Parts: sequence; C-alpha cells; structure tokens
Amino acid sequence: MRRQISLFILILFWTQSLQAQDPVFSQFYAAPLQLNPAFAGTTLAPRVTANYRSQWLNWAGGAAYSTYAVSYEQSVEGLNSGFGFTVMGDDSGQGIYQSTRASAIYGYQVRMTEEAAIKFGLELGMIQTTLDWDRLIFVDQLDPINGSRDPAGNPYESAENRPDNLNKVVADVAVGALIYGGPAYFGISAKHLNSPDQSLLEINQNLSAGLPVRLTIQGGAEFPLKGGNKRWSPSFISPNLLYIKQGDFGQITGGAYVGMGNLFWGGWYRHGFANGDAAIALVGVKEGVFRFGYSFDMTLSGLNNARGGTGGSHEISLTINFDDSKALQRKRKRSRYNDCFKMFK
Repeated sequence: MRRQISLFILILFWTQSLQAQDPVFSQFYAAPLQLNPAFAGTTLAPRVTANYRSQWLNWAGGAAYSTYAVSYEQSVEGLNSGFGFTVMGDDSGQGIYQSTRASAIYGYQVRMTEEAAIKFGLELGMIQTTLDWDRLIFVDQLDPINGSRDPAGNPYESAENRPDNLNKVVADVAVGALIYGGPAYFGISAKHLNSPDQSLLEINQNLSAGLPVRLTIQGGAEFPLKGGNKRWSPSFISPNLLYIKQGDFGQITGGAYVGMGNLFWGGWYRHGFANGDAAIALVGVKEGVFRFGYSFDMTLSGLNNARGGTGGSHEISLTINFDDSKALQRKRKRSRYNDCFKMFK
C-alpha cells in the first residue's frame, strides 16, 4: 500500500504539470469571477462568494485534489463599472504540489438598449506555485522489503536532482465579455493570455511552454415558473451550457438550475472530449442575503473502474449577496435591473 500511494503521488505531480489545466468548479454559477471577469459588478450591492471542492476522496487515502476560492465584487453604477478581487488555491497530492492565484478584476458595462447591455472584463493577477520536494518518493527509493525508509526510519536517497527553485511567482492576464438582455445571457472569456510559465522543472518543451490559454464559452436563459409574493421569491428554471477548452483538454457541461422560493436544486452532465466525465447533482437553500449550496459529482469515466472507485467529488458554496437586503430589493424594482442572472446570485 505504501508503494502504491507513493507512486500515485508521483504520477499525480507529473500529470498536473504536463496537462497544465485550471481547476473548474462544478458550481460555476456560484463562482462567477472564476468563470469570466466580465461578471464583476452584475449585482447592485457587494457580493462575497466562497467555494470549496474536494475531488476523488477514495484515492491515496484522501482527496487527490482540493480547491478553494474566495471572491469579492462591487458595482459602481455612476461609473458603469464593477470591481472585484479573487483568490483561489489548488492543492494536488495532499499538499505536495500547490498553486495560489490572486487577481484584481475590472468590468465595464455598455448599455445598448433599455433591456440589453454588454460588459467587458479585465483580470490582472499572479500565480504562485510551490512544490514540497521532501515529500516526494521516487521509484529508486523503494526497497522491496522496507519500503521507502530503512529499518532506522531514514528515507532512502534518490538519484533525482532537487530543483533550485521550488517556489515560483508569475503574472497572469485574462479578458472576457458578457452580453445579456431579457431572459438570456452569453459570455466568452480567455484566461492566461500571457501563457504564464508555472513549471519548476526544466525537463522538456512541454513543461516550459507555459500555461495554455483557457477559452470559456457560457450561455443560458431564465424562464419563470411561478410569480413571487412578500413571503416567497419567484420560481424559475435556468438551462445553461458551459464549454471549456484548454490545450488538449476540453469539456462541455449542460443542465438546468431550478429556484423555487428559498430552495434551489439542479442537475448537469459533464462530458470530456474523449469520454463522459460526471453527473452533477445540486441542492441548496437561500435565507436573506445568504445562499448555501452543496453538489456531488458522480464519476462516469473509466477512472471509476479502479479499485474502490474515485469516491466522486464534493463541493460546497456560500454566497453573501447584499442585493437581497430589503432596501436593495426596493431599489432594484425602480431600476433597469436585469434578472437573467438569478442563478448566479
């Protein structure tokens, strides 16, 4: 078991480096700034979001990947602008390989008609990558009898060369656009326009080529199901489609979100370019300015055929949207407020 875990951790590290893919939340609607910088300022009042994802709990004695994010955004109506700040951390191999991303975001809105508008977003940030080299166990350290440590408990030496730099910080740039009107919206974004080089090991051109540009296209609509009253919010259904392409990796996610009073739920299917990936189920509750959601990804790919399966992925989100305060609700009714983003709020 020790050997299997050690080899898995090593493979996990190399896979993360070679594929160079961004972590993506299944509850993308609860992490809008991670999706597209043009979402900054789509609410009248400040909005705070927090997200946590634990992926593949049955692998290596715990979650193979853990991802968290915290974001803040604020609309400034007088400037037709929105400002935001976001931090995301990604932990691969239970702390062996980690990346932290921090970004400042600006969005500008152009009103085209009474009902339609287009927003442009710009994101400037940094990515810090760290590697805990001392926790890596290489094949030449594994003894058939004793494992990775000698009888005295000391680790066997490896012929692998320790990199000079195990901590790297690079700049990151992203842009996006969002057009919306009436019940529908459509957005497109491109992240890592400068192809930041996160690699810590200079082994081949693939590792030093930089992070591939991530193209994201998203769209959806909102259809009312039942009108609201003083006690209950209106009920609606929002079908959505999300397309992501980064390097050789790609995925399409389709499904629907249903809001009914203080409760909401939904279901999505995510398909990779080569095979089916996961079925996603969501349930959540709203109370005042707070919204809490939980989702579970059931793995559908061949990864789930391994012994014990992946264990799926769990994700929770918390949104604090001051748009839902009573004073803002009255102001919203008097303004040219677009409601096609209820799912994101």
